[in-house]
Amino acid sequence: MQSITVLCVGKLKEKFYADACAEYQKRLARHCKLTLLELPEQRLPDDPSPAEIAAALEREADAVLERLPRGGAVVALCVEGAELSSEQLSETLAGYAARGVSQVALVIGGSFGLSERVKARADLRLSMSRMTFPHHLARVMLLEQLYRAYQIQAGTKYHK
Repeated sequence: MQSITVLCVGKLKEKFYADACAEYQKRLARHCKLTLLELPEQRLPDDPSPAEIAAALEREADAVLERLPRGGAVVALCVEGAELSSEQLSETLAGYAARGVSQVALVIGGSFGLSERVKARADLRLSMSRMTFPHHLARVMLLEQLYRAYQIQAGTKYHK
C-alpha cells in the first residue's frame, strides 16, 4: 500500500474545509496510508514587502524540507507546475509504485506559495490550474484528486 504524505503550510480553520478533508481522508484509507501534516504559516504584516515574503517562505521551507519522508517522491503544488489530467495523476502515482517508490509527499504552500528550495527538491511540480485558489481549498481539491486517482486505478466509475 502506497504511503502518501500531504504537507500543508497553514491550518484549516473553516469547518466546511475540515469536513471535506475528513471525508476524503476516510475514503482514501482503503487505498493508501495517508498522513496529513500541517505546518505553521509564517506571520506577515498586512502589506508585506518582497523581502519579508521571501524570508517567510524560507522559514516555511526549512520546516517542509525537514519533514519530507526520506527516499520518497516529492510533488510540489505550484502554479507554474505541469497541469495533469486525473488519469495522468493516476498514472504518475502508479508509476511511482511500479518503480518501487512507496512513499509520495505532496506539498501545498501557504498564502504566498512555496520557496524555490522546496520546488527544486520536487520530483514533480504540479499545478491544479492557472487560476488562483485559496490554499485551504487546494488541500480539499488535492485529496479529492488523490481519491479519484485511486478510483481510476481500481477501474471504478467514480471518475467518470
